[in-house]
Amino acid sequence: MIANNVTPDSVMDDLLSKKVITSSECDRLRAVQVPRKRCRELLTLLHDSSHPQAFIYLRLALLDEYPWIVDEIDQQIPSLTSQLQQLQLNHSNDGKLSHYPYSTVVFADLRNRR
Repeated sequence: MIANNVTPDSVMDDLLSKKVITSSECDRLRAVQVPRKRCRELLTLLHDSSHPQAFIYLRLALLDEYPWIVDEIDQQIPSLTSQLQQLQLNHSNDGKLSHYPYSTVVFADLRNRR
């Protein structure tokens, strides 16, 4: 499981310095005592964020302290993209294929690893 050994505090600090999250959001996240739950809350916050590069900044922050997470995500991207595209095609009214952004693929993968 990806989030078992991750404490997101330094990642949150980096995201705060890049103005991806606010200080009040950072304080709210720090109030979550269990690191795994804090990771989940951070991912949810980023997914709900209107910041256009939230997951790009997350990836950059993870590279510093948790490069193995980025490696694991990168290895899963082609498979996840294919699965999500197939789901979209199956549920599409007109049969056209819609593409998902990288952040949606990463978020779907990380959320499913709980």
